[in-house]
Amino acid sequence: MAGSLRTFSSKFGAAYSPLKIVSSSRTYFTYVNEPAQPIKGKEPKWVSAEDAFQDLQSGQTVFAQGAAATPIHCLDAMTQVGKKKNLKDVTVCHMHTEGPAAYTDPSCEGIFRSLSFFMGGNVRKAVADGRGDAIPIFLSEIPLLFHKGIIKPDIAVIQVSPPDEHGYCSLGTSVDCVRAGMTHSKIIVAQVNPKLPRTFGDGIIHISHIDYAVKVDNPLPQHGGKPPTAVETQIGRNIADNLVEDGATLQMGIGSIPDAVLSALTNHKDLGIHSEMFAGGVIDLVNRGCITNNRKTHHKGKIVGSFLIGTQELYDFVDNNPFIEMLVVDYVNNTGIIARNPKMTAINSCIEVDLTGQIVSDSIGTRMYSGFGGQVDFIRGAAEGTDGKGKPIIALPSSTNKGESKIVPTIKKGAGVVTTRAHAHYVVTEHGIAFLFGKSLRQRAHALINIAHPDHREHLEKAAFERLKVMPSA
Repeated sequence: MAGSLRTFSSKFGAAYSPLKIVSSSRTYFTYVNEPAQPIKGKEPKWVSAEDAFQDLQSGQTVFAQGAAATPIHCLDAMTQVGKKKNLKDVTVCHMHTEGPAAYTDPSCEGIFRSLSFFMGGNVRKAVADGRGDAIPIFLSEIPLLFHKGIIKPDIAVIQVSPPDEHGYCSLGTSVDCVRAGMTHSKIIVAQVNPKLPRTFGDGIIHISHIDYAVKVDNPLPQHGGKPPTAVETQIGRNIADNLVEDGATLQMGIGSIPDAVLSALTNHKDLGIHSEMFAGGVIDLVNRGCITNNRKTHHKGKIVGSFLIGTQELYDFVDNNPFIEMLVVDYVNNTGIIARNPKMTAINSCIEVDLTGQIVSDSIGTRMYSGFGGQVDFIRGAAEGTDGKGKPIIALPSSTNKGESKIVPTIKKGAGVVTTRAHAHYVVTEHGIAFLFGKSLRQRAHALINIAHPDHREHLEKAAFERLKVMPSA
């Protein structure tokens, strides 16, 4: 069954052969620009989840789809197969995944090893304990790991919608790097789920390219739906009232702060969305006519995303909806593409910011927490906006839940800078907006102290003087 996505019927070169892995007349780049051609005479084997991994061997690499489309049932079965067969050194590579990630359990040490391109909460302990790995990488560059042969998957484990009348399935809520991962895999295992939304864009795969298919009927994992706190609401208002213009194109991730921003935009007009992911708050704005995408010059009239996770309402909204285009992440997060959007407004969050504007987003001290994601892609893309009206924004509460300041004199020992102080333009808390671009170190310190929690400002001012040998000043 090897190489199903990379071998095609005689119309495009050699006839399909289970031993042939690469077609000389087709490449990944021609493949993604049109729907996958059916492979004449080939159908998947419909099997149980465990039987789908009958080809799994020691030393192999498995690629797993992530976010809401994480094939949890199949990954659980893969774990059981690995244990039963006493396999060794199987690498499971992925972006943020949902579910228990059973292959990261201590009982699987030596059998499986997780390799994260962006960490979710289900693999943090494994990485912290040395049983898993993480690659620091921009979201836009993850597909290059496969295209350049740095990572060579033997098996891709994906989730798709049932095939339509023409035999085409959809990758649904997660296109991102999945296209690259499965295209370069020798075997494709697909969890076929009627509850996975069908989406338009790059997420098309013909059923004939799937080697092993597993039927499930499982609800997708959900996040969000909780009302924002008073602090998050104020941050949303600060951004919406002062930084988001009519006709702006928005990028924002998941979480309470993006939802708070969206809920404060009900009086705005002709907004657009170009974002690696977007939250359920867009639904109300679409229904109100606030999000039209009519000012966009690329994908005009369309919401552009790459992966999703949210509430069932969000999944219902994107299902079979031509207003939504789910595209590969190396396109969506390409800085040059981002910069072409009108008034590109990128809203991202972080863990801490030091008084010079260094932004920590992927780690808490030495402990890895998440990853680079799309933050730098969009912060830089907005800054380079071709219309000169882009706004790169970092938003965060001024304090942690324990009352510690998130604006700090120096970053924690071992913490990693994701967005540099040269990239930082706007930093927003519930106490206001600090504009850092073009400001000296003492001016930056002054601006950031003014949006810190009042309880911490005196300490921060003293620390700034000790660090800079001069008082912070506007």
